[in-house]
Amino acid sequence: MTAAVRTTCPYCGVGCGVIATPDGAGGATIKGDPDHPANLGRLCSKGAALGETFGLGGRLLHPMIGDTRVNWDSALDLVAEKFAAAIRDYGPDSVAFYVSGQLLTEDYFVANKLMKGFIGSGNIDTNSRLCMASTVAAQVRSFGEDVVPGCYEDLEIADLVVLVGSNTAWCHPVLFQRLASARAAHGTKVVVIDPRRTETCDIADLHLPLAPGSDVRLWNGLLAYLRRAGATDADYLARHVDVPGDFWEALTHDDQSTAAVAAACGLAEADVAAFFALFTAHPRTVTAWSQGSNQSSSGTDNVSAILNVHLATGRIGKPGASPFSLTGQPNAMGGREVGGLANSLAAHIGFGDAAGAEIVRNFWDAPAMATQPGLKAVDLFDALGAGKIKALWIIATNPAVSMPELAKVRASLADAPFVVVSDVVTATDTLAFADVRLPALAWGEKTGSVTNSERRVSRQRAFLPAPGEARADWAALAQVAARLGFAADF
Repeated sequence: MTAAVRTTCPYCGVGCGVIATPDGAGGATIKGDPDHPANLGRLCSKGAALGETFGLGGRLLHPMIGDTRVNWDSALDLVAEKFAAAIRDYGPDSVAFYVSGQLLTEDYFVANKLMKGFIGSGNIDTNSRLCMASTVAAQVRSFGEDVVPGCYEDLEIADLVVLVGSNTAWCHPVLFQRLASARAAHGTKVVVIDPRRTETCDIADLHLPLAPGSDVRLWNGLLAYLRRAGATDADYLARHVDVPGDFWEALTHDDQSTAAVAAACGLAEADVAAFFALFTAHPRTVTAWSQGSNQSSSGTDNVSAILNVHLATGRIGKPGASPFSLTGQPNAMGGREVGGLANSLAAHIGFGDAAGAEIVRNFWDAPAMATQPGLKAVDLFDALGAGKIKALWIIATNPAVSMPELAKVRASLADAPFVVVSDVVTATDTLAFADVRLPALAWGEKTGSVTNSERRVSRQRAFLPAPGEARADWAALAQVAARLGFAADF
């Protein structure tokens, strides 16, 4: 039996610590790490079953050009040749990377640096766009930066926790367990706002099954109620918040009476009144939201309305009082931190920040710094279909299944001049369109870092050997960078 290794679960944004003990036969036993502050030894059913996911059946173990096995040099030579030709003939915006919240921060960093600092295009986006874009845009709108001001401990010391569009019991089970324990220990009040009744409602003092699309109306109604009740924090607003001159007048343009809000949201007036009273009475409130809020035609406004309530009441950045976005993928946050989105550079620095962009350029010693945002996920595949993208590298994601408008995305991939896919398995819907297939390391085989929903950076450590010829994604990217003439910088 090999020594135990402390690492991080690969399933979701909670970022639980696990202890993996290899069994010497290609597998490992898995248990929760009692010393990791995200989970304190707890695991959900998926984390507990990680030991059943090992094995080489269906693994992509060697580079492939078409259906032919090749060596790494041949595969990477072709990738570099095709990318270089596209850049030479059509410019840097003719190439793109589409990456994933499954990557380590190091993978993200190298991909972003290569595309934005050395190729000179903003065309790198991530599948995190599909789940987190609304929260990112709202936090930039409210804070000037994509930051999360809360942490997991806030859920345990709050007097009221409001869960919005989040079936936490299923999607973030360890956080749900922490909240349930806190509720049992000191009576935390829980409100669930969700059109559906889910298992999360089992611990709720109040469930508001609001009509889909009425989130903004409910939160604006709450904000108007708080102001009428004298529960906004005038001192905090004066010191920390720039309130537009017509904000309060615009807020009350609609009838914000409890009865009117209830009717607009399809709720019982008594339930809306109970929610407003709970929120008013508990200054230590955490509002946590997930994809039910994000994945909406008004997702950014949904999140902005929540943030407005917390800013207006000063319930932000305080123990047990904060808005809190619950992330889906294990390293969506790490990717955002190092610039894995098409509309940011790195360290939450945007393209419009000239001084910040210069800091990034100097840090990378970048010769061809991108000066404008690249194509976001949907636009990227539209451009691929229009023939504007000549070479695309897809890493650790399956857009032929996960993107909206799948028929159009698949047609774009089928017609694309050159597609590279890095993955751990031999067959996905996206791999069927690949001209080059590159074998990547899976969880348990790679070493680096990930950032969870509360912005805690954790180590992911290898405890199994790399199988076949699989390589780290950052290494494959760096080796292509070297072939493009940037060896000294990668």
